[in-house]
Amino acid sequence: MGMTSPNRRSLKATSNAVLLLVTVAFALPLAWLVLASVDTRATLSIKLPEHFSLQNFTDVMNPQTAFVPLTNSLILSAGCAIITVVVAVLAAYPLSRYRMRINKPFLYGVLFGTCLPITAMMVPVYSLFVAFNLIDSMAGTVLFLAATSLPMAIFMMKNFMDSVPVSLEEAAWMDGASMLKTLTRIVIPLMRPGLAVVFIFVFIGAWGNFFVPFILLLSPGKQPAAVSIFSFFGQYGTVAYGQLAAFSILYSVPVISLYVFVSGVLGGGSALAGAVKG
Repeated sequence: MGMTSPNRRSLKATSNAVLLLVTVAFALPLAWLVLASVDTRATLSIKLPEHFSLQNFTDVMNPQTAFVPLTNSLILSAGCAIITVVVAVLAAYPLSRYRMRINKPFLYGVLFGTCLPITAMMVPVYSLFVAFNLIDSMAGTVLFLAATSLPMAIFMMKNFMDSVPVSLEEAAWMDGASMLKTLTRIVIPLMRPGLAVVFIFVFIGAWGNFFVPFILLLSPGKQPAAVSIFSFFGQYGTVAYGQLAAFSILYSVPVISLYVFVSGVLGGGSALAGAVKG
């Protein structure tokens, strides 16, 4: 009875093999990234450098190559994430708390909006930006990135908001609190993990977005890091692999730092458990 059947053993061996292949598929690019960043003669092959050097980081850590593009990425991503989270909360609240006929069609429309390919929208969007003189505008690009992130953000935010008991709001209403006050003082504090998830999800999507800034931002001084990475690809197929690897590491640091920070500050579901218990 305690022995493992042959079918179960083979299934376990197969799953372990698949997991090992997935691990190798992720580990090899990361290993190349780290090793190439400290190798002044880096190539596409994974190898230990003959001499460890930080010259690649020194070469890319200047305003034109790294600091300005990373700052632009931070402005676009943070602006997009903040606007999206605020609007998504306001849109998800009535969908979560009120039973209206429009709820289901609206959610279906939201799901349809998540399926629209960005490439299919860029031609009319570009014409719209030209008509309103928003080409090469950071503010206009932030608003468009937020608009494209809203469908999924609203859908996610509603699911998180559904987990907050309505009874807590009803108790506050009995004490004379307004609807806006219950939203800001009760609902939002209790769904902080959901806010963190949506914020990180939207931020990372905007941080890695190449196509939209490439089309809407023309000035080199306004382009984010996802677009400026082209500078490491020279003519006739030449690539500065070492500098590209060093820049890629710098490019990933803000996202990792944000994830750690937001998880520590906004994470945790103990507040909701305590509120319901009390």
